Amino acid sequence: MNDSEEISLEDLNLSQEIYDALKKIGVRRPTTIQQKAIPLLMDDQNLIAKAPTGTGKTFAFAIPILEYLNMKVNFVQALILCPTRELALQIATEVKSLARYIDGFNICTIIGGQNIKIQEERIKKKPQVVVATPGRLLDLVTRKKIDIGNIYTLVLDEADEMLKMGFINDIKKIMALTPSDKQIALFSATLPREIQDITWQFMDGAAQIDVMPKEEDHPNIDEYMLEIPEKDKADAIISILKKEDIHKAIIFCNTRTQTEKVSSIFEFAGISCKVLHGNMGQGGRNRVMDGYRKNRFEVLIATDVVARGIDVDDVEAVFNYDIPNDNEFYLHRIGRTGRAGRSGKAYSFVSFKERDRMDEIIRYTSCNPALYQLTD
Repeated sequence: MNDSEEISLEDLNLSQEIYDALKKIGVRRPTTIQQKAIPLLMDDQNLIAKAPTGTGKTFAFAIPILEYLNMKVNFVQALILCPTRELALQIATEVKSLARYIDGFNICTIIGGQNIKIQEERIKKKPQVVVATPGRLLDLVTRKKIDIGNIYTLVLDEADEMLKMGFINDIKKIMALTPSDKQIALFSATLPREIQDITWQFMDGAAQIDVMPKEEDHPNIDEYMLEIPEKDKADAIISILKKEDIHKAIIFCNTRTQTEKVSSIFEFAGISCKVLHGNMGQGGRNRVMDGYRKNRFEVLIATDVVARGIDVDDVEAVFNYDIPNDNEFYLHRIGRTGRAGRSGKAYSFVSFKERDRMDEIIRYTSCNPALYQLTD
């Protein structure tokens, strides 16, 4: 495809079930990564895609998987590996929404932190697609509770994050347990040497695409920055919530302790809120997210550990109470708002000691937050 050539949904020659699902979800045009990746994957090519988060990667690999499902067989046909349990749950939710009109479709998540017996029962229901974190999947394969020896497609999503989390050897073991003639799609924001080693070993001759998100792919998010003393941040957020009439927001902190401290301040101010962090069990996290989606409280206070798994369409605003320690986390955080065609707002609260950190994020992400004035 020529870089200047636009591809429409109609140009992708999708089945009626997928086309109708995309319309129902609200997708009007494929994003850049979808325009480039879907034709290659539909043509049964292996693919190495370098693409940042927030570009529509999930649908880019999910659509070809669903288009080629064989509903007459009862083994796992596609395996999607990702670094975190939250991301696995998010991917499964998105794939289910895309497959809503496919009769008999079944997808299963295999992740740590959930009851393994429950997961074994789900596997017995013969899912066509499995979304998994590497460690728990290998555990179940070793116990002979799941067979991945017949899959057609293997997706490695956020491969560089799996590398950072120490999953590289697990990934190689899993790849060796799957058919040699499978299709492989690797998606990664960066391609460090260890990831390139995998592509050389397992993906010789793969098509390669490097996608920088275009303006029309970007969510509609107004970004603001406030230079403010640490002690005044909570009160400032409360003021903005009231001033801007915001009723569904996420506040990101760098530590579990900070989330609980902010939660106490908000509860004292009469604002309904819950915390979400990595020290919570999976059941507790699921209950909090279920309550947030159902509007049982207004403000979710979270750490970066769970940032990628927060997939809620109607978040009005994101607040960076603490400036993130990783440049990429800034994009992950603000990407929780402005979803599904909606607009959103992102506010970053910068204390004196965080100024250099924020400057680096601005250089890295090319964001240009406007200075926000608390008073008119």
